[in-house]
Amino acid sequence: MEDKSCYPCEQEVIQKYPACPLQCMSPKCKAYKEPPIDSSKTPIIWIIGGPGSGKRTQCQKIIAKYGFTHLCTGDVLRAEAATNNSEKSKCVATIMKRGEPFPNDVVLNLLKEAMIAKVAGAKGFLIADYPRQKSQGIAFEKAIASVNHILYLEASAETLKKRVQGKAANSGADEYTLNKRLKTFFEDTDLVLAHYLRKLSRINAEDSVDAVFNEIVKVLDPIVT
Repeated sequence: MEDKSCYPCEQEVIQKYPACPLQCMSPKCKAYKEPPIDSSKTPIIWIIGGPGSGKRTQCQKIIAKYGFTHLCTGDVLRAEAATNNSEKSKCVATIMKRGEPFPNDVVLNLLKEAMIAKVAGAKGFLIADYPRQKSQGIAFEKAIASVNHILYLEASAETLKKRVQGKAANSGADEYTLNKRLKTFFEDTDLVLAHYLRKLSRINAEDSVDAVFNEIVKVLDPIVT
């Protein structure tokens, strides 16, 4: 690994977050930066679940009870593409039109911008479908703030498949594509959950809507209060 030097600067001492990547140990190092959002004051909750797990319904109930600001990566990307007033928005629109996966840094930067724009009036952030990979979660905490808790709406592949195929709009869903999608989801999610065991609550998403929400409330009430 290449050795780097970091010389003391004239700036005032600020909070040491994240830890100095250069390890120069200077108390005035410019590498020490405050996170853009203080999750001790504005809680950040990730809610993860496979297709058919009931995320949308539970997000609506959480927002109604706690007044959290809800952000979904898909919505953030679509909103950026719709502006069509910058090279970035045109790039997002092009990737979306092609159906290609978005680079992690693009998604993270847009999510960060959306959170900073809303933080002044936010009681908390509820972020759905993120992170989808462990590396995304690590990058999020380095660039934005530590997550307070993760809600995982847990259901078997069989249950999720029945729910997706049972919806009228998805009655013709290709089984091969759905099986592949679920396989990828479980593989990636297992790695995310293993990394955040101390901040994780597994919620039985195979139960009724109200029963699932009651379990979520038990988790969120202590965090919010």
